[in-house]
Amino acid sequence: MAKRVCVVAGVGPGNGAAFARRFGAEGFAVALLARSTAFSEEVASELPDARAYACDVADATSVARTFDAIRRELGEPEVLVYNAGSGVWGTIEDATAADFESSWRVNALGGFLAAKQVIPTMKRAGRGSIVFVGATASRKAGARSAAFSSAKGAQRSLAESMARALWPAGIHVALIVVDGVVDLQRTRERMPDKPDSFFIKPDDVAEIAFRVTQQKQSAWSFEVEARPFGESW
Repeated sequence: MAKRVCVVAGVGPGNGAAFARRFGAEGFAVALLARSTAFSEEVASELPDARAYACDVADATSVARTFDAIRRELGEPEVLVYNAGSGVWGTIEDATAADFESSWRVNALGGFLAAKQVIPTMKRAGRGSIVFVGATASRKAGARSAAFSSAKGAQRSLAESMARALWPAGIHVALIVVDGVVDLQRTRERMPDKPDSFFIKPDDVAEIAFRVTQQKQSAWSFEVEARPFGESW
């Protein structure tokens, strides 16, 4: 893998864009994946070597087609940041079967499909990083997170299984547990009375992801928590 390539799956105006910018600043060619390229193309245009791809991570054909294009146009991925996440909120009585399945397909199945696309080349090279972006819901399910917490729990278990299987092959699989409200325009508008210390800054989460990929093999992290310093937990 002569050219360093980072794939960010799930690019929106928060953490996804921050991941792309952080790895782009380190000289990576960056592939930005989202269902629509309306926003991701704007971010890609800011970076020296980046492309936006329309991809439905819950669909195996779409994932395979997208990664084929990435390999052809940018090269073999050295880093995969799986940030795609779908939150459907409701109790078990409120949530529908479609809600439950949709959450699972985006958070768990999508991570499975994307990882399968990068593992073979990473194994041959004996190196690579796969970073999942998780949530507190994977450990502590709220009453209104019947679908979302189940999906994030499945994602965490997938990541842990992958870490146990792939670390010996030189592939660093890690999980960032985001515990808090991401600092976005829409979250600020919804919570106008909250201080800056209440919010998680996307650039700071992106810094965690990059640093995790730079860790030495003798002291790899699997699970890293990210929460605002002012939060009571």
